[in-house]
Amino acid sequence: MSDDETKTDETTQDEGAPTAGPVADEAPEADASADSTPKAAAEPDPLDDLPWKERRRLLKSREPHTANPSQTVEERAAARDARRKAKAGGRRKERAALKADRKPGTGTPPAERESNAAKVRQGIVVSNKGDKSITVRIDIARRHPTYEKIVRRSRTLHAHDEKNEAGEGDVVRVIETRPLSKTKRWRLVDVVEKAR
Repeated sequence: MSDDETKTDETTQDEGAPTAGPVADEAPEADASADSTPKAAAEPDPLDDLPWKERRRLLKSREPHTANPSQTVEERAAARDARRKAKAGGRRKERAALKADRKPGTGTPPAERESNAAKVRQGIVVSNKGDKSITVRIDIARRHPTYEKIVRRSRTLHAHDEKNEAGEGDVVRVIETRPLSKTKRWRLVDVVEKAR
């Protein structure tokens, strides 16, 4: 025999013969340990990690499918409508049962409405040139919160003077009212002190 023929014989004998060594010895022990412990405890179920919707879809896909008889488009639509009506009827019954079981609550009492008192300001008339309108300067003097210095500020507002009774330099009292024009939101109450 030549060297090539002996090599092929050795390879064929090695393939058919069981391999000896540590790997072959460990295999029966692994099988014995698997038989002694329950299989479910050894391997966790992969379905447990899935969300419930995916798990339901997967289990449904594993069920055997029976083919329904072929239907026309109209038949399928009619069957779908019938299913929907049946479901709607079931929902209606459930809601009616829930409504019957429900006890009427006392609810929240209606909130008491407090009438907001209209703001009243006192100031000096700066201008009475407009008809039935006056411009009033309101001076504000407040102590500054940090520096504790008296800070004086003034702002002007337009007020409605129905009788044109206020003159320039008069000290007047005005009250907040509904918008009377583009800029007028105040109305003259009375003239506190006439200008000298």
